[in-house]
Amino acid sequence: MGKLNLINRVYLKECLSFKEVDLEFKKGLNIFTGPSGAGKSILMQAILSLFALSEVKANLGEIQLDNLNFSDESYDISLDDDIVIKSIKKEKVRYFLNNQTISKKNLNNLSTMLIKHLNLKDTSEFDSHKLVVFLDKLSSKNKKEFVEIKSSFDTLYLDFLQIKKELKKILEDENKLEDLKEFAKFEIDKIEQINPSIDEYEELNLIKKRLSKKEKIEVAIKKASGIMEFNQNVTNALELMEVDSSFFDEAMNELNNVFEKFNDSLYELEDINIENVLDRIEKLASLQKRFGSIEECLKYKEQKKKELESYENISFQKEKLEKDYKRINEELSVLSLEISKYRKETSLILENKINEYLKFLYLSNAKIILEEKQLDNSGIDNILFELNGVSLETISSGEYNRLRLALLTSMSEFDIVDNGILFLDEIDANLSGKESDAISKVLIKLSKSYQIFAISHQPQLTSSANQHFLVDKHNGISNVKLLNEKERINEIARMISGENITSEAFEFAKNLLK
Repeated sequence: MGKLNLINRVYLKECLSFKEVDLEFKKGLNIFTGPSGAGKSILMQAILSLFALSEVKANLGEIQLDNLNFSDESYDISLDDDIVIKSIKKEKVRYFLNNQTISKKNLNNLSTMLIKHLNLKDTSEFDSHKLVVFLDKLSSKNKKEFVEIKSSFDTLYLDFLQIKKELKKILEDENKLEDLKEFAKFEIDKIEQINPSIDEYEELNLIKKRLSKKEKIEVAIKKASGIMEFNQNVTNALELMEVDSSFFDEAMNELNNVFEKFNDSLYELEDINIENVLDRIEKLASLQKRFGSIEECLKYKEQKKKELESYENISFQKEKLEKDYKRINEELSVLSLEISKYRKETSLILENKINEYLKFLYLSNAKIILEEKQLDNSGIDNILFELNGVSLETISSGEYNRLRLALLTSMSEFDIVDNGILFLDEIDANLSGKESDAISKVLIKLSKSYQIFAISHQPQLTSSANQHFLVDKHNGISNVKLLNEKERINEIARMISGENITSEAFEFAKNLLK
């Protein structure tokens, strides 16, 4: 049997009729008894409130847990750690876990891993998903080939979900496909009508700059060309002065070349329409403004072309996905039927074990039914319970409690469920002596897997306790204490005969404890 989570201490201050409570607990069966109205339910609810499972009534509360068999990185909890949970109630309630603040919601989520609180409102033990998980664990333990089949199913189901997701997107895209295609074509055409090229914008701006200066330059060259008329006069003067005129000739030749070259370039601009250049620059500028650069604009065009191509191929993709969807669905159906066969075999093992315990509890004929449901991640099995041929909704609360105990005890016996702390509400109320005796025997068995806390109304269950706590009330103040053997005999005798304890009740109590 695995290790148990254990509550080893509870401290409460100013909790309704309780001024102060300081209790230490051991593993096994912990029973609270006492007269009606003494505060047993208040105490139980106050302990549960420290797990954020009921409303906080105590001004200060603290609970210590040992021997944890789980870990939680978010709260720095490791296996085998001890933890302390505190609650402080002033204007509002605040919770602390190992001196770190923790929200009520997070504490509640954490508590579900630590404890079970069984009450008539809680039907989670019969939840189909939980039972499926248990049957799969038991099947894996008993049948090694089941592990491989279940692993194949789980892997294939993940592929199935991915294909389903992709197919759903394609079907959604199909509805707006024409709009998407039209938009992609529009964007491509818009860019291709301009048909920009990289560096074109800069080159056109240079041309624009030259065109804007063309007339001024032509006039200036015409005026400056007059110097050529005096070219020979300058040469003659230099020769008369016996000065080498080559420097002048070279300068004039260079000047002439510059003028001719620029005239040629201006001639090239003759056929260029300035309006067309300006219009082209404006269009390129609008693309640059939208995309940041012509290079980015061309990248966008290629992206839209690829999108358009993918839209054209969507029918092909859809057809392929639909084939894959159908194939995997068929494979999953085959695997889920195989899994269901193993679960049915395993459910009979669990069912027989439950009925063994029900014999002790004066009940019989529990039936586990696997009905087919729509395929999901757990397969095709929905699990239902019947007792004597009727559903759980129609059985009495006493029958429901006993069936749940038989289920829990059976599951714990296979040693594949997490052990923990179990709180039981009014487990033996309104039961006969023999029914109470039967429940006590089952709880003794269950207490090997759980630390159990219960309020008892019957001497049979009370006498089975590993620790027996008496809740009493005097002058409006409630108190609770752990009883020794002599005190236990007196309390059990009171439970049998009332406040006026008879010698027969006293002897019967002694015999029960033996």
